[in-house]
Amino acid sequence: MTLFWRIFLLNGAALSAGTALLLFTPATVSTPAKAGEVAVVFVGLAAMLVVNAMLLRVGLAPLSRLTRTMATVDLLHPGRRLAVGGNAGIGTLVRTFNTMLERLEAERATSAGRALSAQEDERRRIAQELHDEVGQSLTAVLLQLKRVGDHAPADVKTELHEVQETTRNSLDEIRRIARRLRPGVLHELGLTAALRSLATEFSTRGLSVRARIGPDLPSLDASAELVVYRVAQEGLTNIARHARAEQVELTLRPVRDGVELLVRDDGRGLRGAPEGAGIRGMRERALLAGADLSLRRSPAGGTEVRLLLPVRTPEMGVATDAEPMGTSTG
Repeated sequence: MTLFWRIFLLNGAALSAGTALLLFTPATVSTPAKAGEVAVVFVGLAAMLVVNAMLLRVGLAPLSRLTRTMATVDLLHPGRRLAVGGNAGIGTLVRTFNTMLERLEAERATSAGRALSAQEDERRRIAQELHDEVGQSLTAVLLQLKRVGDHAPADVKTELHEVQETTRNSLDEIRRIARRLRPGVLHELGLTAALRSLATEFSTRGLSVRARIGPDLPSLDASAELVVYRVAQEGLTNIARHARAEQVELTLRPVRDGVELLVRDDGRGLRGAPEGAGIRGMRERALLAGADLSLRRSPAGGTEVRLLLPVRTPEMGVATDAEPMGTSTG
């Protein structure tokens, strides 16, 4: 039965009941109407409205559930579907909505994969240019400054030395940025060494990052290792920028059918703040890898980022240098 006929029959049943009461009961209405008769009519009308409202609430309940789901659906939390039920019209609407969600999730995964792939490719290109162009230029400047300083008067050497230190610090910063854009240590030495290097890089004055890598980790392909590395990098970046933390634990350990990454801090926590581009980027990367990403309060009172990545034999939708893919770190 379609929604139109369902509502029509519900209203028709209520009106028919009211008509039957007037035809087959002693109730009458005089002209002009008496006070008692007016009261009876209004009581009957009220009863009809109440019954009609109850019937409509029951009949339209699936529509209310559909509306709530449509208002709260988030493609970064896929898999949410409505149970198909109710009459033919509402059931068709629910099935259509579920099909639309499946299509949107698939299209988002495809477009996100392409966008992240383009981002990672751009990261690699920029890192290469920083290393080859800017890095070599600054190295040449350092050599020239040293050559000039060897023949400069004593009062000028001090100033030239300060310029050399500034240039050297700039060169080190450029190299650090290039390493973040393209983690060469990940491809050359593996995930364990890359995570330890990441922990050392973020351990600065006021922030201590301790890496705890479990033994007997399952073998991960390059794309899965990139997912773990980027999520850890984004988590540490957010902590350094926003958490006001002092201690951070970066843990990678084997679990049943996969690996688990935990990034815990003792900072001020999420405090109901909306998810920024960095966290949404982590979610997109996790979705493309078939992983589960969650954020919650850590035992130390700060924030815990948990990535549960299943070990999968076929290629996952996350690229390596051959198929680059990236995410925002901000």
